[in-house]
Formats: sequence, C-alpha cells, structure tokens
Amino acid sequence: MISSSILNSITEPSSPTEPGPVRTGTGTAGSDHFISRFTSSATDCHGFWHDAALVLPTALFVVYLGFHGRSNVKKLTQRRSYVMIGYYGFLWFAALLNLAWCFLQVWQCTPGKQVAWNLLSLFGTSAMLFLEISIVAFLLQENYASCWETLTHTFMVSGLFVGADLLLKVIFIFGFGVPLFLDGEIADRGKWGVWFTNKLLLTAAYGYILFVHFSKWRDKLPPRPAFYNYVIVMFAITAVMLFACGLAGIRVGVGLWLYNLAVVCYHSLYLPFLYVTFLADFFKEEDWLLDSAYYSEMRDAGFFDAEWE
Repeated sequence: MISSSILNSITEPSSPTEPGPVRTGTGTAGSDHFISRFTSSATDCHGFWHDAALVLPTALFVVYLGFHGRSNVKKLTQRRSYVMIGYYGFLWFAALLNLAWCFLQVWQCTPGKQVAWNLLSLFGTSAMLFLEISIVAFLLQENYASCWETLTHTFMVSGLFVGADLLLKVIFIFGFGVPLFLDGEIADRGKWGVWFTNKLLLTAAYGYILFVHFSKWRDKLPPRPAFYNYVIVMFAITAVMLFACGLAGIRVGVGLWLYNLAVVCYHSLYLPFLYVTFLADFFKEEDWLLDSAYYSEMRDAGFFDAEWE
C-alpha cells in the first residue's frame, strides 16, 4: 500500500521551507503547477520508458487487429467456426481492457484513483487469465465431435477457475487491504505471498504438461507442436515471475525489478503471442484456400491455355 509520506507529498502543498515554484495566483502559474504535479505523479510510478514499453506494443497490436478486423470477421462468418469466433471475440475484449490498463498506469500514483485502478487491474488480468486457462483446457481435449459443446464446457470450467481467482483477489484487496496491483511495495509480504501462490499454481500446471509431453506417457497428449512451444514459453514466464515473487517476499530489491520486467513482457507480448500461435494460421489458411479457388476458376475458364501453346 502506498505509504502515507508519498500520499502527503502528492496531496498536500509543499511547506514554505521547501524549494519549489512560487505561486503568483495567476492562471499561468496554476496551469504550470498542475502540469508539474501530473508529470511528477507519472514519473513516480514507473517512468516514461516503462509506460512506453507497455503502451506501444499493446496499441500496435490493437491497431493490427482493427486493420485486419473486417477481413477476419468475414472469414469467420464464412467458416462458421464457433471455436475461432469465441476466441477471436474474447481476444478483442482482453486486448481493449489490456490497452486501457497500459494507458492508465498513472492511476497507481493518483490519490482517489486506487479503487478504480484495482478494479481495472482485476478485470484486465482476469480476462487474460481466462484466455490462458481456456486455451490450455480446450487443446488438451482429444474429442472435438461437437465443437460448440466442447467450447461451452471449456468456457464454463475456465470461468469457474477465473471467478474463484477473482473472488480471492477481491477479498485480499478490499477485505484485508493487500496492495496486489500497487507497485513499489516490496515490504508487504502478504502481497508477495498471494502472487507467489498464484504463479506457483500456473507454473505447476505448465510444468506438468511438459513433464507428460517429454515422458513415456506423451501419447496421452494431443500431437500439437505449436501448443507445446506455447506451453514452454508460458512455463518460462511464470517460472520467472515465481522466482521474482520469492525474492521480493524476502525483501530482495532485485525481485521487484525482475517482477516488473516480467509483468511488462506479459502485458505487452502475451496477446500477440497467443494470436500468432493459435489464430494467425486460421486466417492465413483462408487466404490460401481463396487464392486456390480463384486459380481453379481461372484455369477452368482457359486463362492459362496460352502458357501451353
């Protein structure tokens, strides 16, 4: 939780003995004071480069989705794949929430915005966690006889896990006052205990999948190479976060830096990585099938007869 000294420095005017800009009472001075307070608040959070590393990749990915949105929706409508429609729609929802979370980093250090920041963080991280769990749960199933029923069952199970995770976080934040989403709190062991447990469960899940995949029981898992490459990357990210939470929990300064770095990588790169791994090939395949259909029509119409003469 943000210490009282930081809150006082933000909310209370500086004392007469402290150096600072002289207030003349003019409109220009008031504007300068407001700009300086806003700039200092943004800088106290993380700094320009931290926010840029979050915002730029996330904004570019949303722009990319928007640029290809019309053609992708058309292909989804033609194929009528409930699985792809479901994941593509939820990907958009998670991407927009994540973009808002990246843009509004200054809320962490703004008095009166902590509740809004916690709510935004809760829903944004829950949306990404829902994708993370449901992708694994869906692809581990071997029977896709009814994709709609399989997808519905997967979303229900994933929703239960995410709902339980969300409820526990709400209790810790608003019930016990644990600052889960406020950075700079390395002394709060309750916060790092919660995150350590969270990352331990995710790391254990990914580690178990990899253990089975590289063991003699690998035949029980579906043969999807791209999926296991995804699991390897997610296992590495969650393991780094787990290690960082452990260091921060015993008050090692590098733990907080490592955790923040991992959070930046996760929020800026996870959704593009998910799209490239599981959705991009679907849309590329449609382009190839469309080009093949055009070629067949032109060949049947005799456009290529001159090449054989």
